[in-house]
Amino acid sequence: MPERLPTHLRAIRPTLLPVVQKPRLICFSHLRWDFVWQRPQHLLTRAAKSYDVLVIEEPVFKPQASPHMELGQRPHGITIAVPVLPEGLSPEDIIEEQQGLITKLIGRKAKVPRVFWYYTPMALAFTSDLECDLCVYDNMDELSLFRGASQALLTMEDALFARADLVFTGGMSLYEAKRDRHRSVHGFPSSIDFSHFSKARNGRSDPHDQAIIRSPRMGFFGVIDERMDLDLVAAVAERLPDSSIVMIGPVAKIDPASLPQRANIHWLGGRSYDELPLYLSGWNIGFMPFALNEATRFISPTKTPEFLAAGVPVVSTAIKDVVNPYGDKGLVEIARDADEVVAKIDLIFARPKAPWLARVDRHLAAGSWDKTWSAMERLMSEGLGDSSISWRQDSLPAYATTAAE
Repeated sequence: MPERLPTHLRAIRPTLLPVVQKPRLICFSHLRWDFVWQRPQHLLTRAAKSYDVLVIEEPVFKPQASPHMELGQRPHGITIAVPVLPEGLSPEDIIEEQQGLITKLIGRKAKVPRVFWYYTPMALAFTSDLECDLCVYDNMDELSLFRGASQALLTMEDALFARADLVFTGGMSLYEAKRDRHRSVHGFPSSIDFSHFSKARNGRSDPHDQAIIRSPRMGFFGVIDERMDLDLVAAVAERLPDSSIVMIGPVAKIDPASLPQRANIHWLGGRSYDELPLYLSGWNIGFMPFALNEATRFISPTKTPEFLAAGVPVVSTAIKDVVNPYGDKGLVEIARDADEVVAKIDLIFARPKAPWLARVDRHLAAGSWDKTWSAMERLMSEGLGDSSISWRQDSLPAYATTAAE
């Protein structure tokens, strides 16, 4: 006669442990995953712990290509899909081809619970008839104010606001601008991966291309585009001939020939996210020379807390989301012109660093990308309903297993 199980174990039967399938999060992005590591990568790699994450990028065009979808895997369980289309298509054909490829890839109807996560409203043109259980617009920038933006972008954003269940904004000034356009708008400013950038505090060896650059050094990292005040960079370089300015990042949407060339300005090009602490460890000052124009009106630079986590004092132009909360609290020095940049640098070198760094750390302790994602996920779970908890693998008891295992 078979041995009877103890009473407290009899309730645990395979029939009560169905296969748990992650919900899907499908992101429609105007940014290439492999371009620079920024807000989408921070959030979606964390989302991949709970969701099957697919990022659909804008198409690439190749001569005489047959329309198809190129799929690739990235670390953290991210799948990247890139529509490949032939050159010479009309705007209408481009939309139609993307719609066909995406429908073939993910299906018109959801077979598992799925979230659509938009970074670009323009993607609504070829996804509006696809079914999703939750629609999120992560409005990280005011795209309509960027160089080359079309009127169609504004029209599509209105349509996305009408469809979205949740709207997140990439900064508090953007939140103030968008809060009355939707019933559920939530501000999530740039956050920080403190453990990554604080590696720069350890005084690590310079990378070989920076080791030959003389000190003191001030540096910038990020995309170099129309948001940068190139005249200010040149003016500061002229006023500080014995200092070096290190500029790291890809050039986009502006002519590389427009970059000011001085003996003490060093344009190093793009570097990987993993390499950034190495470069930051050799900088005396962080420099954020943003132009004050329409393209920067609502930005919340991710690099602000990243500089601070690295222990690098920062001088910035008066970007609203830098002034508040960083400038107002004395964590970042704000300068209006080249003369003020030089004066602020002198102030930084004259003051003791330890009290400033202690205030920085107290401020940064209140936030992280983990906390930001957790807050977003709670809002998403509420939007999906209480049943969403059953989709979460980590919601099962520790003893539970699935048939797939």
